[in-house]
Amino acid sequence: MTEKEKFYNTIADLEAGRVRVAEKIDGEWKVNSWVKEVILSGFRLGKLTDMTQGQFSFFDKDTMPARTFTAENGVRIVPGGSSVRAGAYLAPSVIMMPPAYVNIGAYVDEGTMIDSHALVGSCAQVGKHVHLSAASQLGGVLEPVGALPVIIEDNVFIGGNCGIYEGTIVKENAVIGTGVIINASTAIFDATTGEYIRANENGQMVVPSGAVVVAGSRPISKGPGAEQGVHLYCPVIVKYRDDKTSGSITLEDMLR
Repeated sequence: MTEKEKFYNTIADLEAGRVRVAEKIDGEWKVNSWVKEVILSGFRLGKLTDMTQGQFSFFDKDTMPARTFTAENGVRIVPGGSSVRAGAYLAPSVIMMPPAYVNIGAYVDEGTMIDSHALVGSCAQVGKHVHLSAASQLGGVLEPVGALPVIIEDNVFIGGNCGIYEGTIVKENAVIGTGVIINASTAIFDATTGEYIRANENGQMVVPSGAVVVAGSRPISKGPGAEQGVHLYCPVIVKYRDDKTSGSITLEDMLR
């Protein structure tokens, strides 16, 4: 098998959900580095080509076209400018509102809604019944090949204008409030315990199951900034999910 044949076979397996960039094994997320290596080879093997459609000009590697879907796929892509790149998996019952974008290597599981102007970055893994609200971004982690991508587990709600980056893992049932930014370098303050959550030994920030996270700040502790009352951005866990929280964020079945 040639390198290009291996690339196209892997892309087909990714689009069918037969292989994934990362998967949960014995309760821990593991990256399949070989899949990332194959994806990266596609950029090298491809040739820049004209993909222009109508009045809009597009130029990309011929190995990386936009995906096409049929009704048999069971994916609901509302008209208006959304795009899914080759090598991304969207499960039946996924909804994409326009315009939204899903990049190569991403995995989006059933019942998830990707709202307007939202981004699912390359290799990001999104679980079942997730709501990715308008203008939110899931950063892709394609390089280095051994790095875990952004992981959003089942039943997570991500509010509008959020950004989840640098291999952050958001555990199941968590709620990320509007405008929250989470990455590996900004600690999260848990107001229920008084402790800070920092990146683990693998450099990943892990948002606990059921955590309700809002945007907050913390004061600088020393130096001129402290003297002048300057604060730094800090995500804050204000509580853990309860029936009242769930009721306010649940998508109506009629929308599906």
